Amino acid sequence: MTDTPLTDTPLTDTTAHPNRGQAIKGATNLGPAYHGRLGSRFDAVYVYEAPVRIWHWINAFAILVLGVSGYFIASPLPSLSGEASDHYLMGYIRFAHFAAAYVMILGFLFRIYWAVVGNRHARQIFTPPLLSMKWWGGILYSIRWYFFMEPEARKYVGHNPLATFGMHFGFVWVTIFMIVTGLALYGEGAGMASWQYRFFSSWVIPLFGQSQDVHTWHHVGLWAMVVFIIIHIYAAIREDIMSRQSMISSVTSGWRTFKDDRPLDEDH
Repeated sequence: MTDTPLTDTPLTDTTAHPNRGQAIKGATNLGPAYHGRLGSRFDAVYVYEAPVRIWHWINAFAILVLGVSGYFIASPLPSLSGEASDHYLMGYIRFAHFAAAYVMILGFLFRIYWAVVGNRHARQIFTPPLLSMKWWGGILYSIRWYFFMEPEARKYVGHNPLATFGMHFGFVWVTIFMIVTGLALYGEGAGMASWQYRFFSSWVIPLFGQSQDVHTWHHVGLWAMVVFIIIHIYAAIREDIMSRQSMISSVTSGWRTFKDDRPLDEDH
């Protein structure tokens, strides 16, 4: 048997294919865009397209560099011995911070673009169904599941409702906040003639009161991102182990695998 994707049989077909795999049971709401992967041990759905996966890992590396360098910018290392002109340590740290920031900004703009042109899972974190009571009920169920108050997880092809909520408010809006405040702070050094100052510093700094206030809130945003990342990694590892569906491997391969035949819940 091979791992060649099946392109002519949607998952809505729940019949077994001779000598191959079986379409995911209970997936009647997915539509013809989903196709089973034959020849693998588990049923699978192709969810995360290559641009989303590449962006995810580049963005993760950029955030790591931003977090470490930002911490040292806020809490500089002790002075080095010898002449100051012989050392440029903080200069290199600031350069790494600014370079990683532009990587994240460009990546975020691309991610917004791909949310428009990609599949429906690519825009899931940008368009949570805030008016859906079923979605809010799914959030409550997911919270109970994470606190070991439910016997099993509900199965979703994309993000579960709680993950969508967390990604939207804990990642998307925090990222926007960090970009806006970061460019405002950068504009101070770049000067009043720079585009960073004209488009960001000129209104962001007065909005917060003064430059130091922007620094403080930008630093708070760093720790908010750290908290989000800890929860994000914990939830992904926990779901991979306990929910009988792939998480970590999905953002590398793009395939969501399901290790049992319980029915899928509706994605939003």
